[in-house]
Amino acid sequence: MKVYFNNSCNICKAEINLYKKENIQDLNWIDITKNKNAEEDTNKSDKELLRRLHVKKDGKVYVGVDAFLLIWKKIPKYKFLYKFFKLPIIYHIFHVGYEIVAFFLYLKNRKQLN
Repeated sequence: MKVYFNNSCNICKAEINLYKKENIQDLNWIDITKNKNAEEDTNKSDKELLRRLHVKKDGKVYVGVDAFLLIWKKIPKYKFLYKFFKLPIIYHIFHVGYEIVAFFLYLKNRKQLN
């Protein structure tokens, strides 16, 4: 499973580093910063990759909250987050909250697109 994240964003980097510490072999961490290979592998533009977290699993690309759920499901320490945030009402609240936070992080980091 490939995880596409923005290593140039301090907030994103800090969170991903927590997951990396768990040393899950099946998670391949890929920085999207000026990474044409990531764009080609996901069929997403640099803007789309910068806007949200992406995970590629079994040839399918998952975006945003669905990407987080896949990551949390793989990491035993964070599996409780997967179980909680996949609940229907919680999932929708999480989705809205994520989109708001992701939008502001995108605004903060969009300068790297130039």
